[in-house]
Amino acid sequence: MHDLVIRNGKIVDGSGKPAFNGDVAIDDGVITSVGGKAGAARREIDAAGMLVTPGWVDIHTHYDGQVSWDPYLSPSSWHGITTVVMGNCGVGFAPVKPGEQEFLIGLMEGVEDIPGETLAKGMTWNWESFAEYLDALGAMKRAIDVGAQVPHGAVRAYVMGERGAHNEPATEADIARMAAIVRDAMRAGAVGFSTSRTLGHRAKNGEVVPGTYAAEDELFGIGRTLGQAGHGVFEMASDLTGPDRSMDWMARLSKETGRPVSFIPVHLARNNMIDGRELLAEIRRLNREGAHLVPQVSARPPSLLMSLRGTAHPLIMHPTYRSMDQLPFAEKLARLRDPKIRARILAEGAELKLGPNAEMLTRRFDNFFQLGDPPDYEPSAEMSIAARARREGKTPEELTYDILLERGGTEFIYAPITMPLTDYTARNLDFIGEVLREPDTRLSLSDGGAHCGLVCDASMPTFLLTHWVRDRKRGSRLPLEQAVKLQTRDTAEFYGFMDRGLIAPGMKADLNLIDFDRLHLHAPEMVFDLPADGRRLVQRADGYKYTILSGEVTFEDGRPTGAMPGKMIRAGR
Repeated sequence: MHDLVIRNGKIVDGSGKPAFNGDVAIDDGVITSVGGKAGAARREIDAAGMLVTPGWVDIHTHYDGQVSWDPYLSPSSWHGITTVVMGNCGVGFAPVKPGEQEFLIGLMEGVEDIPGETLAKGMTWNWESFAEYLDALGAMKRAIDVGAQVPHGAVRAYVMGERGAHNEPATEADIARMAAIVRDAMRAGAVGFSTSRTLGHRAKNGEVVPGTYAAEDELFGIGRTLGQAGHGVFEMASDLTGPDRSMDWMARLSKETGRPVSFIPVHLARNNMIDGRELLAEIRRLNREGAHLVPQVSARPPSLLMSLRGTAHPLIMHPTYRSMDQLPFAEKLARLRDPKIRARILAEGAELKLGPNAEMLTRRFDNFFQLGDPPDYEPSAEMSIAARARREGKTPEELTYDILLERGGTEFIYAPITMPLTDYTARNLDFIGEVLREPDTRLSLSDGGAHCGLVCDASMPTFLLTHWVRDRKRGSRLPLEQAVKLQTRDTAEFYGFMDRGLIAPGMKADLNLIDFDRLHLHAPEMVFDLPADGRRLVQRADGYKYTILSGEVTFEDGRPTGAMPGKMIRAGR
């Protein structure tokens, strides 16, 4: 008698092989048979007409704070994600000395747009070392599995104090201490180490993340600990400038340690943009020569969602709008609908400054689009606000103003971010399709838990299936089997999670049962459900009939069942 049998489903097993019909049997949280007709079970689910896939494995999230109060890690778990990796981009919350938590909060708030008040109120901080952090999180019940990386920013601040926070060069003794901390963290079960090498990542006080300018001796001194541990990914965000441009040190580090070096090619400079195809060709060459470089890529461009309740939008630099900042939303909306207020805001122009990214956030009307409901993540050039304004005889500012007031003031302006491997300058996703098919890349960049007021890409797995497999009309699609493999076996194996991401006997029973015809991605929405009434963007989906973790049904028809089989992943154990 099996514990659970899923009958008559269309099994897409995560290997990339053609889908097939049959049953999946589960016992003690492990898959025991696949295909054919399984025997009787204590519980049976009829999956006729459904896809049966492995649970999604999301390797780029920032739930480092939320994990301490939210057992569901929403919205990721709403989209069939059963395993997440956090601690990316060099930011996180361990190790930390007593009384110095505020620095790490400011770092996370500045880099990842997570409200500082939320983090201060929601987190328990009952740890100092990284091992204690894992122990504290491991004691919690949860509905999702979590792996954590050691963040460079926290390690540097812990060892070097103000010198580390201000990116002063590390001494030989500093490096030895940092390496010892990371070595201990890897022994405790960390799944990798992360750092940031982009000027776009700045703390609340405006300083770049500790480690941004780290010299080669520091990076190698820490990176060697992963080789000694025999597991883990060396992860980073990089502008690919200076010593990173050639990727020479990354290639040498991966060869010496035997560990993969994974990076997000950020490089946001509009002039001298790195050519994505040339970058991929160079990575292929280095990997043929023995390196293991793995760029992280996404199924759509990382996108800013600008709204009246969000972090930024094109009106936010106008003084009259700023004067209404503290008004209740309903009152602010009523005033914005006043023709006199509208005329005043549009007439005065943008006078305030937001910093180096102000133009990208407020003036790139050729790259701004109305998101709509259902959301359109592949709009054509003719649908840009600049193009629409010309057709409608309005200024781009006027059209933007009107769009932001739609749907009760909840409409979004969609601004895709062009980076070397998420290039949207052609106003289609054709190049991203090439990148997704590239064997040296890994699907990533959902940023779940981060950028609460400006980004909502945790829905990436659902988008991959709905848009790339089923609905895309402006170019080629992806085969279903390939799309599933990209976010299951490929991501799981990359981080050494060899027990999941594949529907096969002996594998961990993490599964999704999906009504593919009904799979639907809703428009994002702003909610205020974080500790201290913090805001965040969330996005829901229809069509996930069941999500199963370690053989237990955790979600049914999109609603949590209360089952909490989730664990902290302890790599190397």
